[in-house]
Amino acid sequence: MAAVETEEGGRNLREAAEEAGLAYVDDSRPGLTRKRSGTGFRYLDAKGAPLRDKAVLARIKALAIPPAYTDVWICPRRNGHIQATGRDAKGRKQYRYHPDFRQAREANKFSRIMAFADALPGIRQRVDADMKRPGLPRDKVLATVVHLLETTLIRVGNDDYARTNKSYGLTTLRDPHVRIEGSALSFRFKGKSGKTWDVALKDRRVARIVKACQDLPGQELFQYIDGDGTQRDVTSSDVNAYLREITGEDFTAKDFRTWAGTVLAALALREFESFDSDAAAKRNVRAAIESVAGRLGNTPTICRKCYIHPQVLDCYMEGGLLLHVKDVVESELSQDLSSLRSEEAAVLALLQARLAASEDAARDGKRVKPAGKRSSPGRKARNKASASKAERPSRSGSEVRVGAA
Repeated sequence: MAAVETEEGGRNLREAAEEAGLAYVDDSRPGLTRKRSGTGFRYLDAKGAPLRDKAVLARIKALAIPPAYTDVWICPRRNGHIQATGRDAKGRKQYRYHPDFRQAREANKFSRIMAFADALPGIRQRVDADMKRPGLPRDKVLATVVHLLETTLIRVGNDDYARTNKSYGLTTLRDPHVRIEGSALSFRFKGKSGKTWDVALKDRRVARIVKACQDLPGQELFQYIDGDGTQRDVTSSDVNAYLREITGEDFTAKDFRTWAGTVLAALALREFESFDSDAAAKRNVRAAIESVAGRLGNTPTICRKCYIHPQVLDCYMEGGLLLHVKDVVESELSQDLSSLRSEEAAVLALLQARLAASEDAARDGKRVKPAGKRSSPGRKARNKASASKAERPSRSGSEVRVGAA
């Protein structure tokens, strides 16, 4: 029997498929296939007979499976949560999901970040305590990696990418990727998609811990000493396990980037001048997304799709409600959120209010509509300020400069 698929938060994909009203399917079962035929392909059913059903052929065409893919499997059911799989030129397995399944996953992904924001104060407190431990035990080194995840927004890293593409993240960095002088650290390395990351920060405690890791034998930068004195490399799985241990939830390293992307987008949008047309608002949204994408080292398209909560953008397009959020933060926040930064608290209050309004509207059978004129309250134009907001000092007082080019 095939292993149960899970999302990056541990969520069962069978449950996700059922929630989307789809059938959970497994590409190890017989499916439709394709064979080269001249300059195109011919398609075969699960028994190897030529496929002639026009509706099925139209569905396959709409999937737009790249011609270069090999080992292509196509779901025989139009309501399967996976519609097709194949291998790309590098041999990596690629998926074509049903649109309803993708939509359900996106909704779940962004619903997580409010829970993550709730948990952030506790995460920060535990990380701070673990970083004070003596020596280089597991929890101290993992806490340091988590601290750097938040303050630098560097990806957590993947062993396969490091091995095959020579592209790195925090857990796969090598000793030469960091230079330490006193309290100053400078990271320089090639990240995902070939982007060069150049990150500088000042933090005496972090510098001491990273220097101690760097001094250990071996090429890998982040290593710890376990209970029996064995030296072990830190992996992305270790980091995610640590987050589960300290929160009791299935949060992952990627949640830091999703939350940061959402907050940075809100800050960038706050800096733009008032608008009186959809075209002007859309230009501002594009500029804000480009600013955040530069900070995260993503393309604007990926940044918008994966790292910015859509409610922040919707709120701005509906008239700049975000600009007023800070005025009501004090009355909206419960005491357990008091250690969030003010801008984080403002964004969380916004998302909570938008979610509550959406739920009320759903109960009433209504759609939430923009209120009043589509223009944001007056504010002097400071369009370049959004980029500087993306490089604001971290909570710990570290000065972070990131360039992804």
